[in-house]
Amino acid sequence: MILFVNLKTIVHSYCTGIQPVNIRDYKMKNLDTCDKGLQPSGHDRQNCCDKTEATIGFLFDLDGVLIDSETEYTRIWQEIDRQYPTGVDNFAIKIKGQTLPEILNRHYPAHLHQNIIDMLNSMEQKMRYEMLPGAREMLEALRERGIGCVLVTSSNDVKMRHLREEQPELEGFFADIVTADRISRSKPDPEGYLLGASLLGVAPERCVVFEDSAQGVRAGHAAGAYVTGLTTTLPKEQLEPYCDLITGTLADVDLDRLITILENR
Repeated sequence: MILFVNLKTIVHSYCTGIQPVNIRDYKMKNLDTCDKGLQPSGHDRQNCCDKTEATIGFLFDLDGVLIDSETEYTRIWQEIDRQYPTGVDNFAIKIKGQTLPEILNRHYPAHLHQNIIDMLNSMEQKMRYEMLPGAREMLEALRERGIGCVLVTSSNDVKMRHLREEQPELEGFFADIVTADRISRSKPDPEGYLLGASLLGVAPERCVVFEDSAQGVRAGHAAGAYVTGLTTTLPKEQLEPYCDLITGTLADVDLDRLITILENR
């Protein structure tokens, strides 16, 4: 099956500077991911490779969408910025959605990287991850309907191991998980969401992306997906330019209506 980047993606990439991805070439390089067993250690792939009946897909960010962690992460990065000043206004907010390597390479000299990694890991281990309203209910409803889901997160495997300890059943809702360790370009680049769609065997434009960060909604939009922005972290005015729908939490989403929208795209 050959997929083409839709016109919305091409226009968006011209306006924002994010280059469109040749989805046909991307899928040829990445569709064999399941066959090669490239998934997080201990993750149950479920039906990752059964793509014959997949028609729509749900792609979820993690922090601020499924789990209530963004307030804590803001505090953590504010503390890191206090000890290792970057000089960037609202630093803890502006980096949301970016991978740790990108944050380190863009804002810190190499000799400080390990100090910051150690500080972050230490503070993360003390975090408690609670599900946000509507998250578990939506994931359960999608599993009952047999609709494929992929988690697309800027988190690395170290954090995911801690999440597994806090919410051991969460991974079971997903056909696959795309972490920062599986991509080369972080949000707002669409690579993670294009990979998520290809793992489900679904065209990106027939997937919905759930995001709460400015970087994340830009990534979903650049991928050509239907983007639902959650105002758990940022006001709607900062998300609207790249979203098809704005909502408070997943509890506010009309799942039947959303499925119909995706099936008709």
